[in-house]
Amino acid sequence: MAYVTSSIPEQNNAVPLLEVDDLRVSFVNGKQVTDAVRGVSFALGKEKLAIVGESGSGKSTVGRALLKLHPGSAQIHANTLRFAEVDLLRASEAKMREVRGKRMSMIMQDPKYSLNPVVCVGDQVAEAYLAHHKVSRQEARDRVLAMFEVVRIRQPQRVYHLYPHEVSGGQGQRIMIAMMLITGPEMVIADEPTSALDVSVRLQVLAMLDDLVQERGLGLIFISHDINLVRSFCDRVLVMYAGRVVESIAACDLDHAQHPYTRGLLNALPDLNNRRDRLPVMVRDPAWMNS
Repeated sequence: MAYVTSSIPEQNNAVPLLEVDDLRVSFVNGKQVTDAVRGVSFALGKEKLAIVGESGSGKSTVGRALLKLHPGSAQIHANTLRFAEVDLLRASEAKMREVRGKRMSMIMQDPKYSLNPVVCVGDQVAEAYLAHHKVSRQEARDRVLAMFEVVRIRQPQRVYHLYPHEVSGGQGQRIMIAMMLITGPEMVIADEPTSALDVSVRLQVLAMLDDLVQERGLGLIFISHDINLVRSFCDRVLVMYAGRVVESIAACDLDHAQHPYTRGLLNALPDLNNRRDRLPVMVRDPAWMNS
């Protein structure tokens, strides 16, 4: 069982947007079966929930499973996988197309690989809106320009007609966020949304995301390997190791984490006030695989 170091705030328990109980994701390759996610459970309210862990821990696999974005080789099982009134496990692909992008959105980590290089960025965002709303292209364009202003893109009229290679990394990420938010989703999954950005732009994007979560009452799942970042940005943190959640903790309580893996991640952080000649080596306990 995962370490539960602090409880979920009462207001988030009332009517959760998302309920996940014993989520398991496996990938089949011939006769080989790889268990990528092994019994993950959590609930999400109108809050910022971080999922952290090293590469290969299953963070992104959880996010994609919620939207059923995995290839046909994936096997997804759970006791409960529910978003609002939608049973995601039993939802047809037609139903998922209604939900995906409109009510649940996912921000990928690098706009260079998420945006179509041969279509101007404004038309790409407009297409996302037109996929879920029967409006004219002019109305969709107006909505895009308004959304560009919401995500603090300067000169939205000019940027609308640019191609992905003509925008900076920060602009590209803002465009991706605009694309995911233009449909008015209730929940957003952000998969390493700032890892490709420099520090100053990263802070601007995080501040913008924080404002949007507060203003729109969104539920945000923030997937990251940066435990120091989520400590200051998120409300709660799930720590994943080898496909399992080993600790659930309030972000403000991370310094009091109990699981040795979480402690190991924290001990690896650089500290300007406490210079070390070498980092301590984390001794991994095989029992963590089943804790």
